[in-house]
Amino acid sequence: MKHSKLTALIFIALFLGVLVGHFAPNFAVKMKPFADIFLRMVKMIIAPLLFSTLVVGIAGHGDAKRLGKIGLKTIIYFEVVTTLALIIGLTMGNIFKPGVGFVSGTSFHAIQMQEAGLMAATHAHTSIGTMVTDIFPTSVIDAMAKGNLLQIVVFSIFFALAICAVGKKAQPVLDILNSVSQIMFKFTEYVMYFAPLGIFGAIAATVGANGLAVLKNYFKIIGALYSALAVFVILVLFIVCKIVKISFRNLLRALQEPALLAFTTASSEAAFPKAMEIMESFGVPKNIVGFVMPTGYTFNLDGSTLYLAMAVLFSSQIVGINLDLNQQLIIMLALMLTSKGIAGVPRVSLIVLAGTLASFNIPILGVAILLGIDQILDMGRTTVNLVGNCVATVVIARWEKVFDYDKMKEFVKLSKAQSIGADIERFRKEHERN
Repeated sequence: MKHSKLTALIFIALFLGVLVGHFAPNFAVKMKPFADIFLRMVKMIIAPLLFSTLVVGIAGHGDAKRLGKIGLKTIIYFEVVTTLALIIGLTMGNIFKPGVGFVSGTSFHAIQMQEAGLMAATHAHTSIGTMVTDIFPTSVIDAMAKGNLLQIVVFSIFFALAICAVGKKAQPVLDILNSVSQIMFKFTEYVMYFAPLGIFGAIAATVGANGLAVLKNYFKIIGALYSALAVFVILVLFIVCKIVKISFRNLLRALQEPALLAFTTASSEAAFPKAMEIMESFGVPKNIVGFVMPTGYTFNLDGSTLYLAMAVLFSSQIVGINLDLNQQLIIMLALMLTSKGIAGVPRVSLIVLAGTLASFNIPILGVAILLGIDQILDMGRTTVNLVGNCVATVVIARWEKVFDYDKMKEFVKLSKAQSIGADIERFRKEHERN
């Protein structure tokens, strides 16, 4: 019942945020601190939750050789799925041609000013060497302070392997971390109570600052991206769930709360703790969830990689550059590498896009245009990132033959019972009012 009520409050907050943003934009912009506070509360959960659950999951299993097998299978799955995301992104970009004729109704001067400002703050360059080096932290405290998920994962893996090597003498440390993980899940539950207020602030401020008219001006690119994301979900994630014999509908029903958080806040971090908790309840073992999901936020950003593929085509189309098939394939290979570094930093997709365009001598005018609606685009791609990583945990669990179908059935049954209970309660209240 708690989850049903929270979901209902989130929907109400979303609706009120749009209304306030539209009818009282000046007041709505001032609501942004509520969103910032909520996101800060979520960020303070990430490091201790991730470290404790990952160490307990690996060290509790005690089999380092099997962990290596899981890691290899996970990376193979990630590469296949993200490649499919890139192919769908390029295909839909060629079909919709969102950049053709776009600039005619736009102020070139305003865009050029945005472009200059963006490039002044953008000097990031992604290379394989830099990407590999950045995986390893110089300090775990620094990695936790910055919220660098992959660095925390690397430290946690080595820490867990050391616990396995030490054996019984390290058992007290493992017991403490197990307690910490339980405490952090309860902590997460408390923080989630503030979600409706944070979502209201985020939506109200976004609509108040940009207005509903922004949806009309950018309808083509927004429609193209969301259509491409829908195609990816149906053709890839749905079929993958069919292959591993998991109901995609039940999985989405289970993920409705974290997915809604991801969509409304455009933040993977906001939904990450709750998603991990739900996937464990859904039947995926803790060690699989603790390894696959954090790794996925760097190597399996399906929505973001699909968006980057479309954004490159959009940026080339608005300046009249027609990329042939060979050029698009080369760009796709480049994005397979550069997209691995886009986790954890707000608006970093635009930075990666700018670097990719510069590498192929394409003007970055499109980056400046997309900057104005990146929040709206980010909502969709972040949600797909979340769902894609949750599907990945199920796939790896099935691949390892450790998925608990009985636990999944029990979770689905409980979720349906809560939904029916909420409907009955709503009907009772309506009846009393009448």
